[in-house]
Amino acid sequence: MTKKIPVLVLGAGVVIALIISLASYAFLNKKAQNRFRSQEIVEVAVAGVDMPWGTVLTKVAVKSAPYLRKSLPDGYHLKPADLEGRVLIHPIKANQPIFESSLAPSSIKNGGISAVVTPNKRAMAVKVDNVVGVSGFIYPGNRVDVLVTLKDRADYKNIITKIVLDNVLVLAAGPEVETTGKQEKPTKVDVITLEVTPEEGEKLALAATEGKLQLALRNSGDTAKVTTKGTTIPVLLSGDAPGNVKPAPKVKSSGTQKHAYTVEVIHGNRITNLIFEGGTR
Repeated sequence: MTKKIPVLVLGAGVVIALIISLASYAFLNKKAQNRFRSQEIVEVAVAGVDMPWGTVLTKVAVKSAPYLRKSLPDGYHLKPADLEGRVLIHPIKANQPIFESSLAPSSIKNGGISAVVTPNKRAMAVKVDNVVGVSGFIYPGNRVDVLVTLKDRADYKNIITKIVLDNVLVLAAGPEVETTGKQEKPTKVDVITLEVTPEEGEKLALAATEGKLQLALRNSGDTAKVTTKGTTIPVLLSGDAPGNVKPAPKVKSSGTQKHAYTVEVIHGNRITNLIFEGGTR
């Protein structure tokens, strides 16, 4: 009888441990479920594919995806159908929620550049080559400075290069096909569309007509205003700043010219130079 007591105590301990384990599991499982329910998951409208700005949203381009409601900022949309016909004003990646801040007003139904141009500004396209277009490394959203080189064929000294527009937003960059000559052979021409004010548009049009354009790509965080005096050939060769080129000193003339003559006299191993001015020593 005494031998059975330890066995009974051991069995009772196992049963109690099993009951405690089951109760703890049930408690923790219920707590996890309550926590999961508190983090409500909602189906929101997201981009089905990568889309650039100016895209008109269609049923195929928008889909639903689950997101935690607490992780979403204000402005998200629940139903993809509500976004049909809206226009993007910012580029968006696939599976990224589409927020109201990324959309043009509902009144705008036409896509393209016109939907993303800032009010009171204009979109102007300029034709550039690979060099002017920084070898193809200019993309929508970049900011550039516009330089122009103006030439005076009558006087090379009047050739000047100057920054005429700075910190200009690039709306679009891409090739177009142009037909030139009688054979009408297609030639690729890069076209870059810039967002400018009406006054800047006038400068850009004149610069493109009268000179050669060059674009300088800016750092995305550099918004400083640039003001330069421009560079001319004399300035370029002298290394001085514009306006600081020193004129060559003028030599005053006395009205008469004196000629100097040098005579070399060799006396043994000694050489002597005798200088005569105006015929006198």
